[in-house]
Amino acid sequence: MKGPEITKKKIKTILNKRFVYCYDIQYEEGRHYYAVSRRNKPRLVSIMDDDSAQKFIPDAVTCCVIIKRDGAEPVLLLDYEFRYPCGRFLLSGPAGLIEQKDIEQFGSTEEIIKETTRREVFEEIGLVLDDRCEIKIISPLVFSSPGLTDESNALTAVIADIGSDKLEDRLSQEGAEGTECFDGFFTVTKKEAQEILASSRDAHGNYFSVYTWCALMYFVSGLWE
Repeated sequence: MKGPEITKKKIKTILNKRFVYCYDIQYEEGRHYYAVSRRNKPRLVSIMDDDSAQKFIPDAVTCCVIIKRDGAEPVLLLDYEFRYPCGRFLLSGPAGLIEQKDIEQFGSTEEIIKETTRREVFEEIGLVLDDRCEIKIISPLVFSSPGLTDESNALTAVIADIGSDKLEDRLSQEGAEGTECFDGFFTVTKKEAQEILASSRDAHGNYFSVYTWCALMYFVSGLWE
């Protein structure tokens, strides 16, 4: 497939902040496309060759956490995190950026993704992933909103068998860092997840992110089993 040719020389940096950049992409003479990214100019996906674009490490990881308990139906565990661009708490799963130290320490993309999953699940819901927990990579990379940004996420599933432990005793949101702000947990059965999907809203009447939709769909589909 042949599309507009985008090169580093045709991209102008408009905004350069710690966690976000804004670029003016001249894709044809006199024609411009504006995009945001978490990546500096040399690392932009738009200027990668095909081989690199099929192998690069995603920006972040988003997790689907499923809890199994003795004698009880499995539940999907979500939380409420304040999302500043939307101005409200949204139903979410644990998520966070992949850190450079993990890229340097671990030899494979799979291990980098799994380590980020362990860290974010602990920081955002307080759950320590022990031998009773399994981490699955649902997808090593999906684009968030490619009409606006090249931001990408790996999607992972955590299946945590807590046996007879009380779930509330295993959870905490005290690991919040920086701008992170949480407001409690939310567990749903398969039937309840189907009802949320049908309404497209959470218990407070708010819409949720596409990643929350993916977690709900993954849970009700039974693909995790």
